[in-house]
Amino acid sequence: MNVILIALIALGAIGLIGSLLLCLVAKKFYVYEDPRVGQVEEVLPGANCGGCGFPGCHGMADACVKAKDSSNSLGSLLCPVGGNEVMAKVADILGLEAGAAEPKVAVVRCNGNICARPKVAVFDGAKSCAIESATFSGETGCVFGCLGLGDCVKACQFDAIRMNAETGLPEVDEEKCVACGACAKACPKFVIEVRKKSAMKSPMPKRVWVDCVNKDKGAVARKACSNACIGCGKCQKVCKFDAITVENNVAFIDSEKCKACGMCVSECPTGAIHATEPVMIVVEKLKAKKAEAAAKAKEEAAKKAAEAKAAADAAAATPAEPASENKQEAPKSGEQ
Repeated sequence: MNVILIALIALGAIGLIGSLLLCLVAKKFYVYEDPRVGQVEEVLPGANCGGCGFPGCHGMADACVKAKDSSNSLGSLLCPVGGNEVMAKVADILGLEAGAAEPKVAVVRCNGNICARPKVAVFDGAKSCAIESATFSGETGCVFGCLGLGDCVKACQFDAIRMNAETGLPEVDEEKCVACGACAKACPKFVIEVRKKSAMKSPMPKRVWVDCVNKDKGAVARKACSNACIGCGKCQKVCKFDAITVENNVAFIDSEKCKACGMCVSECPTGAIHATEPVMIVVEKLKAKKAEAAAKAKEEAAKKAAEAKAAADAAAATPAEPASENKQEAPKSGEQ
């Protein structure tokens, strides 16, 4: 009985000493956290997607509180899931002005559908883009394009991306996409990019992008995919805003500089530059205007050719002028 009592007393003493040590360590290494961080975190959606650029919603809340200490505005901070509505609530809690960040959306930069990019091999491994990319160059002649196994679909928490069975390419639902960037991180070929929804501050999505990342030279790229960018530079020449650069045989459009005028779309010889519907309306008008000008030029050229031919025919039909009557005839032989 005494042994049991001694053991209980010893265990109680050890527990008491341990708890005292824990209290001392907790006080010594205590890290103060602003209570507003918890308030902001409660307002955030709790998706912990990382689309804001911080490690989860707690990191975003901490960044918002620190923004309060450094300025009077949330600046470019934006929760892609909650959007401007949630950021307005955060601003109310902290007594700040809501940020002016523009909404973004994921864009698939590959137009190599089944018809344009036929298969030349078969991958008989695990159905994963990451595994196929690590062990195989791909089933088509283009080693830069989408592998079509849907790692991006699995990575999306919001059911905003799906594989199109007809094209073999992923499609983004812009209504559901929150631009968290999970699909872009999951793509081993880096064909998915998060871009601004609109190149201009407009309620309509006016966006233009190069739907290709193939860095091969033009002839090689076109052989692998009929929709590929060939790096010809025509789009760069017609752009009035210096928004297009051609590097490593492929064009890229800077969404910060692009004004969505549509000139590059109408100029691209392979159709590698795509745009949203509001821009395509402008593009169709540009193409119609260009076709009208070409037809008019052809008509004028044909008219000039016809006039020149008529003048030539008239010149050929005109008889030669008779010899001058004033000319003295040469004396005949034998005449004095």
